[in-house]
Amino acid sequence: MTDENQGQDNSADSGAGSRTASGADSGPPASGAGSVIRVVLADDEEMIRHGVRLILRHADGIEVVGEAPNGTEAVRLTTEHRPDVVLLDIRMPVLDGLAAVEQLVTLAPAPQVLMLTTFGDEENVTRALRAGATGFLLKDEGPQELIRAVRAAAAGDAVLSPGVTGTVIRRMLSGGGAVAPDSRVAGLTDREREVLVMLGEGLSNPQIGGRLGIGVGTVKTHVRSILEKTGCSGRVQAALLAHQAGLMG
Repeated sequence: MTDENQGQDNSADSGAGSRTASGADSGPPASGAGSVIRVVLADDEEMIRHGVRLILRHADGIEVVGEAPNGTEAVRLTTEHRPDVVLLDIRMPVLDGLAAVEQLVTLAPAPQVLMLTTFGDEENVTRALRAGATGFLLKDEGPQELIRAVRAAAAGDAVLSPGVTGTVIRRMLSGGGAVAPDSRVAGLTDREREVLVMLGEGLSNPQIGGRLGIGVGTVKTHVRSILEKTGCSGRVQAALLAHQAGLMG
């Protein structure tokens, strides 16, 4: 997400057991395709942060550059380190995850924000998605699911944890968020409508490209155009629009 291509100080991970928000890596951001995915982790439970950090530090191409116990610190660290992905707990002191995501999505460049959640918190997840979060992940997901989610978010793909996806989507569809959604898709080309339907199916950019026989770069161009024309702030909201507009059959 960032444009600079400078070296990074990887020593921050060596003190995994005792690192705090103030002890985050202060190295410069990574750059461009193929670079390390930089992550800021925010959760008020130290054990959760420790567990997530241990998982991510052993994943190729992912680096936790900052940790925060509350939303205020998460915003500060994101502004300072410009990560690609922010893992954000919903319930935190000082500034909760809902208020934090509203600030994070206004940054330039804005990170991809993944909400960390538990069963029974679908209402707050729904609010976070409406605010512009990229997706959500249950805290009890396995290590590989967590790693895949971070990589997918960094690539711009929506991340919807299967355990609560149905409930969240039903909440969002019943919320009456969009006004006259059909008019929002009227200006799309036929190909953009095809891509929008596939977003509604939850497909990633490579999956969409494979189905349509086009490159990932072309898919990204279509997605950007869809977001601009419909006013959606991200893939999750575009996917919901596909359902609201009756495009899913």
